[in-house]
Amino acid sequence: MTQQPHPDLSGITVTCGVVTVSDTRTPETDKSGQLIQQLLIAANHAVGAYAIIKDEPAQIQQHIENLGKSASLDALIFNGGTGIAPRDTTYDAIEQLLEKTLPGFGELFRFLSYQQIGSRAIASRAIAGVYQNKLIFSLPGSSNAVQLAMEKLILPELTHLLSQIQK
Repeated sequence: MTQQPHPDLSGITVTCGVVTVSDTRTPETDKSGQLIQQLLIAANHAVGAYAIIKDEPAQIQQHIENLGKSASLDALIFNGGTGIAPRDTTYDAIEQLLEKTLPGFGELFRFLSYQQIGSRAIASRAIAGVYQNKLIFSLPGSSNAVQLAMEKLILPELTHLLSQIQK
């Protein structure tokens, strides 16, 4: 059981945009995007937008800029494109836009991943931060990685992090 330094506000619903970055997935085959949505809803949060976009830096950045203008969204959760293959450009596109980064997110994600998959965790470029007063999380595209990040890092801290950027 992980200790929390202080209790979070209960009853807060965070509205999230879920974005899958993939050249091949469809809404029917997007298991990771579906899992993110299911876990958010099960935790009494809301999904305010869902999209699948190509792993093209300009398209990723344009999508973030568009979602950043939405007053109804509090957070954006991306999955896919965080590795080191030539087509994996999500990290690079997002990192350039972040106004503040949360280095601990990537560090903790890789640590937890290492416990599950060993040294292959070093290839993950998971990242999180703030853009336009919205939280942004970028996860690998595998369902196991999504479940790990959502259950161990994102869902336990989502309301707390949002309250911090809204001060």
